[in-house]
Amino acid sequence: MTTVLIKGARPYGEGDPVDVLVEDGVITDIGSIDTPDEAEVIEAGGQVLLPGFVDLHTHLREPGREDTETIATGSAAAALGGYTAVFAMANTDPVADNAVIVDHVWRRGQEAGLVDVHPVGAVTVGLKGEKLAELGTMAKSEAQVKVFSDDGLCVADPLLMRRALEYSTALGVVIAQHAEEPRLTVGAQAHEGEQSARLGYTGWPASAEESIVARDCLLARHANARLHVCHVSTSGTADILKWAKERGTKVSAEVTPHHLLLTDERLATYDPVNKVNPPLRTGSDAEKLRAALAEGVIDCVATDHAPHAVQDKDCEWNSARPGMLGLQTALSIVVETMVRTGLLDWRGVARVMSERPAEIGNLSDHGRPIEVGEPANLTLVDPDTEWTVRGVEFASIAANTPYEGMRLPGVVTATLLRGRITAREGKIAP
Repeated sequence: MTTVLIKGARPYGEGDPVDVLVEDGVITDIGSIDTPDEAEVIEAGGQVLLPGFVDLHTHLREPGREDTETIATGSAAAALGGYTAVFAMANTDPVADNAVIVDHVWRRGQEAGLVDVHPVGAVTVGLKGEKLAELGTMAKSEAQVKVFSDDGLCVADPLLMRRALEYSTALGVVIAQHAEEPRLTVGAQAHEGEQSARLGYTGWPASAEESIVARDCLLARHANARLHVCHVSTSGTADILKWAKERGTKVSAEVTPHHLLLTDERLATYDPVNKVNPPLRTGSDAEKLRAALAEGVIDCVATDHAPHAVQDKDCEWNSARPGMLGLQTALSIVVETMVRTGLLDWRGVARVMSERPAEIGNLSDHGRPIEVGEPANLTLVDPDTEWTVRGVEFASIAANTPYEGMRLPGVVTATLLRGRITAREGKIAP
C-alpha cells in the first residue's frame, strides 16, 4: 500500500485549498499536512477534488468484440475520465446471461486493476426477451451482479418484465430498462420530427420510450421493486419520472452526456458518428433533460460508452451501428452543459456522477464523502483548462466520438482507486 498526499485541493470546489492525506487506501487526514516520508505528492494547485465517478452504463465489448474495445482499454479510458467504477453491459458475445460470463468479466476487470468493473447481467436468456436469465445465480456469483439489463433491446413483454421486477426484490438488485417499444421503432433511424422528415429518415417517436417508462413505473410500483431507466432522452419521459417519484415509485434514471448537449440538428451532415440509440432529440428535449437532472428527477449521468470499429461507423447511415464514445468526455460535457450554465455546482456534479450512481448500483465503497476514514476513491479536476477532443488520442481502441475537434472545459488531472493513482496528467499511471 502507498501513501499519497494531495496538496492544495478544494474538495467539492469549496473553501480554501487543503491537503488530503491518503494511507493504505483510506483518507487519514485533511488540513495543512507536512509531507510524510516516501509519500507520492500530487500538487493540486487549488483544483477541485471529487469522489471518483461511477458509470452505470458502459459497453466494454469483451467478450466477443475485442477489436473495438477490451476490458483493459475500456478501464484505461474510464480511469482517464475520472471513473473509479463502471458497470459493463451484458450485450457481449456470448451474452452475459450466466455466472460463467459475468465472473469472467469481473476477473478481467480485477486483472486490469484501473477501475472496479461490475458486470451487468442480462434480464433474459440471450437478450431474446423470451425467458428470464439466471438472475439469482448471477447475483450470488463471484461477480455478485447488482444490476440486470437487456440494454440494446427492451424487455418488451410486460409479463416477463413484471416477473423480473418481482424476482429482483428478493435478490436486492436493480432492473435497468432500455425503454423502447419495438413495434413503434421498426426501421427507425432518427428522432421522429422535422429533421427526420426533411432528411428522409424513418422516425423513432418519443412515445416509443415514454410508453415503456410509464408501463414499467406502474409495474415497479406494483412489485415494490427498484427500476432504473437507461438513457432518458425525451421531455415526456422526464414528466413521467416526476409523476412516478411523487407517488413513491422506486424508480431512478440516467441521462447521457450526448443527450444533454447534442440535438437532432446534427443529423443534417449525414455523419453516422451522430447515430445513437435512443436518437438525438430536439433542443427543447435537451433543455428539459438538463433541468430534470439539476432538479433530481433524473438521478445521474451515465455515458452509454459504445465503441465501434471504423467499418461499423464510416459507412452509409442506415447501415451504421448506433453508439458513441463517452468515458473520456463525460465530465467535460457536464461542465459545459450543467456547471457553466449554473444548473449544478461541484457538489451537484459529485451527486450526479458519483454519489447517486453508486447508490443505485449498490456500491458501498464508491461515491463516499471526502472525509477522514472514507475510501480514497477520488478524482482531481482542473475546472478551467480547455482541451481539444481527438478521438485517436483516446485510450479506447475505437475513435467514434461526436465531439471530434471541439474545445471542451474541464480536465481530469488525477484519479485514485483505493488510494492508488490510476491516471495522472492524461496518462495511465505505471
